[in-house]
Amino acid sequence: MAASPSRRVSTGERLNTAETTGKLQQILAQRGLRMTKQRRVILQVMDTAEQHLDVDQILARAQKIDPGVHLVTVYRTIDLLKKQGLIDELDLLHLRGDRHYYESHGPRDHIHVACLRCGKVREFESRLYEQLKEQIARDFDMKVTISRTEVGGYCGACLAADPSLAAPSKTVAQSASADDREHTRSH
Repeated sequence: MAASPSRRVSTGERLNTAETTGKLQQILAQRGLRMTKQRRVILQVMDTAEQHLDVDQILARAQKIDPGVHLVTVYRTIDLLKKQGLIDELDLLHLRGDRHYYESHGPRDHIHVACLRCGKVREFESRLYEQLKEQIARDFDMKVTISRTEVGGYCGACLAADPSLAAPSKTVAQSASADDREHTRSH
């Protein structure tokens, strides 16, 4: 993982792994919430995940540890974790269909960066992102409690495989100014 005090970039899909998260069981126990054997297994799966997992993936991994884990328990545990503010639900630009993915919180918010061609997802955190949230909080006189940002583009491997992907794309601003010029010419 490339690192500096001002930013971190994941080499795999997850930036926050068990070293920076891994505390779901502890937190739920501290909050006095019931910890069944099945729930512990699900929390273990989520804490050690090195990629964003959907419900089916959580269930499959949990059943490798304890075949008695049921789908309804996965859904209930995810619902509990969301209500407790311990995990985020993501759609990852719907690159993988309409599935929803889950990840536990790390020490800082991060941006999900996805390749629109191959679907690879990486994470990026930066002091600049933290400063942007602070600016939003000041400008809107609010406490920012959640932020989700996704960036889509083409990864280096896909650009190398298909150089046409590197051609400049027309941005919304370019489209608007071209439309304005056309509108001006026609009047």
